Amino acid sequence: MSLLVVGLSHRSAPVSVLERASLNADAQVKLLQDTVATEPAGEAAVLATCNRIELYADVDKFHAGVAELSTLLAQHSGVGLEELTPYLYVHYEDRAVHHLFSVACGLDSMVVGEGQILGQIKDSLARAQELNSAGRLLNDLFQQALRVGKRAHSETGIDRAGQSLVTFGLEQLAAGGEVQTWARGKKALVIGAGSMSSLAAATLARAGVAEVVVANRTFDRAERLAQILTEGDDTDVLARAVPMESVPFELTRADVAVSCTGATGLVLTAESVAAAVEGRTAAPADVADGSPAPDGEPGRTAAPGAGRGAPAATGLGGEDGCPLDLPAVQGTAGFSVLGEAAVAGMAAADLEQHAAWVDNGTVGGAQRAARPGTSGPLDPAPDADAIAALAATVATVGRIPERRRPEPADEPPRPEPVLFLLDLAMPRDIDAAAHRLTGVRLVDIESLAEASAGAPMAADVDQVRRVVSDEVAAFGAALRAAHITPTVVALRTMAADVVASEIARLDGRLPGLDDKHRAEITQTVRRVVDKLLHAPTVRVKQLAAEPGGAGYADALRTLFDLDPEAVAAVSRAEDSTEKDRGPA
Repeated sequence: MSLLVVGLSHRSAPVSVLERASLNADAQVKLLQDTVATEPAGEAAVLATCNRIELYADVDKFHAGVAELSTLLAQHSGVGLEELTPYLYVHYEDRAVHHLFSVACGLDSMVVGEGQILGQIKDSLARAQELNSAGRLLNDLFQQALRVGKRAHSETGIDRAGQSLVTFGLEQLAAGGEVQTWARGKKALVIGAGSMSSLAAATLARAGVAEVVVANRTFDRAERLAQILTEGDDTDVLARAVPMESVPFELTRADVAVSCTGATGLVLTAESVAAAVEGRTAAPADVADGSPAPDGEPGRTAAPGAGRGAPAATGLGGEDGCPLDLPAVQGTAGFSVLGEAAVAGMAAADLEQHAAWVDNGTVGGAQRAARPGTSGPLDPAPDADAIAALAATVATVGRIPERRRPEPADEPPRPEPVLFLLDLAMPRDIDAAAHRLTGVRLVDIESLAEASAGAPMAADVDQVRRVVSDEVAAFGAALRAAHITPTVVALRTMAADVVASEIARLDGRLPGLDDKHRAEITQTVRRVVDKLLHAPTVRVKQLAAEPGGAGYADALRTLFDLDPEAVAAVSRAEDSTEKDRGPA
């Protein structure tokens, strides 16, 4: 049997695919049960987090195992196999061990060095043990992965390379500022009461928020989390629990909201977020001196001199043949009569007229000065085909590409956020469209992945990689040595049977032998057998632990004519003991 892992993560798949392929607790249980029921797999464990889904199995056939595990992942995730396959990765034997150890150390995390993955690996092992799907191999593998992860965090500075996803997300909300400074005095709403939500609530409390409101579908769990926060010695935060039905109201009074639930649909829609910030954002000043726009429309910047008794500028509006209402738009920041903004949404007939007007060169003021020598109308006939094509394009898609470099546009200042949203769920809890709302800053798994992609790697990462390499070599050697153990046990059992048989034969030949002499003879024979077997068995274990040493078990069975069924019985007994082991 050999270790195989098939999975996908934020490194191999886009967030949209991970979101659709996510597995809830029931789906993970069913996946484990179906995996161990298949022919190629003898053991199985699932590691499912917000940014990875991995299926580990002990298989006897590589290609059949890959095909079966991939099919099972597709079936239980609900994503078609053809669509899922391009994003899957496969690791086998030592590479599979190396992958899990790297994951346990935080080297494969979205935020390098984060320690939450250790708890998720422990939960994964406990689930497999409860379902009796973890045998000797996966028990040893996952327990060793936990030890390697703890070693990496205790012996190196990997913690300096990154932090938990929650902390990283809050840093993104703070836009580079100190989280404690940003969070101080804010009112926080935490949706969900699982491990990630609990960590977010505790982190916010330690950061100095004034209040934490916990909402969860199971109200008792929300109450327990609120009680833990209230009774914590390291904070004096006010915490309370509310039912999920109160989320819309609590959102209207919250400054920051963190959501991480197991919901399959959106918990916060863009409409609910918009309703929560309505009336809380102040529109930027329309003009430099703070006076209202002359036409009463918010966001419209008046032309120079407009609204102060000066006549409206009409230098461009007087041009014959221009279909634009130039006096109304010529003062708009960034507007160009030659640019895309001028023709966006224009009807096809008007577009043709505008193109002809521009090509005729009959623009006034600064436009005529910028095009010296264009004193008279030009013949638009040579451009008739191009104009017709542009007209067809705008009629179809509602806009046309720029034909000339547009003048730089001055982006209106965006108001400071009044509501900060952190979505740590997969699939997402908060509508991604909320990031376009005025006064809202949204950070989700996708934006965290983009922000962490260019994060510098700490020097300690190299040290952790060396730790992983050493541990993989040690685990591989122990695994190969363990592979020969059933053969050695069977050999010693056979030797003990031979000793017992010979002592019984001696009793028959010397019936008058007293107990003292009989015991001495028995002990002497056993010592002779042990000494003869000691050196070969120790040496064969050493040789088997080396790469390519798997054949020594076969050689030992052949040399001593061991019964294959006796060896298999030892292996089954060891596997049964491992599967009966309780959760770690």
